[in-house]
Amino acid sequence: MTTHTRERSTRPTRRAVATVAALGVSMLALGACTPGASTDSEAADSPYGFAAVEQQADAPLTVWVDASRQPAADAFVKANPDVPVTIETYDGGADGSGSFQTKVQAFDQAGSGWPDVVFSTQNNDAAWASQGDDPFAAPLDKGYFEQSFLDGFTEGALAPLTVDGTVYGLRNDLAPTVTWYDESLMERFGYTVPTTWEEYQALGEKVAAEHPGYIVGTVGDAFAEEIYFWGGKAPVNTVVDSGTFSTDTSDPHAQDMAAMIDELLDAGVLAQESVFTPEFVQKYTGKVLMLPGPVWYSGALFDNPDSLAAEPGTVAAGLPLAWEGEEPAAGNVGGGTWFVSRHSANLEAAEKFLEFVTSDERYQVDLAPGLPAYEAAADKWLAKQAESGFFAGDFRANVSTAATQIWDGWGYPRFSQEAVWAKTVTPRLAAGESLVDLLPQWQEAIENEAQVNGYTIK
Repeated sequence: MTTHTRERSTRPTRRAVATVAALGVSMLALGACTPGASTDSEAADSPYGFAAVEQQADAPLTVWVDASRQPAADAFVKANPDVPVTIETYDGGADGSGSFQTKVQAFDQAGSGWPDVVFSTQNNDAAWASQGDDPFAAPLDKGYFEQSFLDGFTEGALAPLTVDGTVYGLRNDLAPTVTWYDESLMERFGYTVPTTWEEYQALGEKVAAEHPGYIVGTVGDAFAEEIYFWGGKAPVNTVVDSGTFSTDTSDPHAQDMAAMIDELLDAGVLAQESVFTPEFVQKYTGKVLMLPGPVWYSGALFDNPDSLAAEPGTVAAGLPLAWEGEEPAAGNVGGGTWFVSRHSANLEAAEKFLEFVTSDERYQVDLAPGLPAYEAAADKWLAKQAESGFFAGDFRANVSTAATQIWDGWGYPRFSQEAVWAKTVTPRLAAGESLVDLLPQWQEAIENEAQVNGYTIK
């Protein structure tokens, strides 16, 4: 973990005096005492809606971010030089690594060491971070944040972070899947952009025959199942309730999607490299005809000199695809979440940090690579993209529509579907095995992981 310390002068906070007077000094942690904490019985007296540790107006704020969110933390430091901040970088839980949870469990055992603020790429982290006798994540809608601020998030954006009716995190950005395509290549080859999965498969087979070397997608990332199976309405990741989980890879949507992927892999038009690898960039720059994937590919891949570096006006974000005769559906790939620790001794500064990184234009409009979850910032970010002229087609309208089409049949359990897919499916696909044949093994692996995490399988 890389640490960047930004020491600044301190200032009084509007809640500090009242909070210190109201709160006690002890609260049980998992297997250890938390120094300076109060008992849960005092939560009703807390202005935050939960029993907080003793607050210190000059306590440094420790913030964990992944490399992509480093600019967010830096922007906050620049805009708030009076807030003492220590920035530490880690993997953000990418690909379901579980590093966030593992580190928190170690701090729980030690009874100290928790960061104040954490960014995670995994929206399902709220499912575990909100649980236990002394959970990590602070509830955010019981008095901690103003409701008017929380109401500013795009409708549904906080749903993945809402557990038993309580909000435990704030979304950084929205990540609906869209159908990326190179408009210039489509016109040159005389192709029509597909609107259904059936048309997508037919186009892929045509590309294989007429323009070998070009691709229409990739399955090389741990989030491939969130693009294809979530976007294809396959019920393989269903949280029935807080204790019950369901997965069904025998469902026709799952079977059809797996068969389509097999066909396109055999045809050579689906890449098996991760989009973040040098190999992908080297092999496919200028060769990406289509690429179903999240909206944040905009800044991460296409408008990025270190990645595919598309020419302005060539790449467009098309609408999500549909099965023939059905309504279109978008998957969701990450989007990222900010959490505040219950153990923070400077909740005032943590609140200020989260408000800035989720809603302030100086980050979310000027610097953020993806669609902000905060509605006012999202509107301005979309307008900025449209005005830049970098993307072809109606980028603003299509992205806005996709954000309303995320399929609600895919849940957020206490484990990472990405980690299960990466371990069970990815290496076997790379070895040439059939995805259709792998579906029962994938289902078994999902069920085993669900049971380990305390779910009853329905």
